[in-house]
Amino acid sequence: MPTLDSLELVQVFPVSPSTLLARWLDPTWHARFTGGAEASIEAVVGGRYTAWDGYIEGATIELGPARIVQTWRTGDFAEGDADSRLELVVEPAGAGTRLTLRHTGIPAGQGEMYRQGWEDHYFVHMREVLGG
Repeated sequence: MPTLDSLELVQVFPVSPSTLLARWLDPTWHARFTGGAEASIEAVVGGRYTAWDGYIEGATIELGPARIVQTWRTGDFAEGDADSRLELVVEPAGAGTRLTLRHTGIPAGQGEMYRQGWEDHYFVHMREVLGG
């Protein structure tokens, strides 16, 4: 069995931790975080979500005041690939929030593509709409 890829990315945004997590789970804000691509989100444990016009899909498996954990897969995953795991951890950082994004269980060889994707298709837009 091939080794799965994983990555950890850190960004700081000038909003509170609770605001950042609430906006991640709001379909309108989530769409803004991706530059306008459609999102649908059931913001409860067990709730399904899609993002990037359906390219990304998964379920929320944990919600807490400082953390969201979701299953995560894209249209690039092979049918037999297991879902990957996305963990968002927030903590105060001065007047803002440090977001640590841990993405694990990525199909082997795709980690760098998703690392660049998080920057190009999420963080650049998140900095535009949240600041930072």
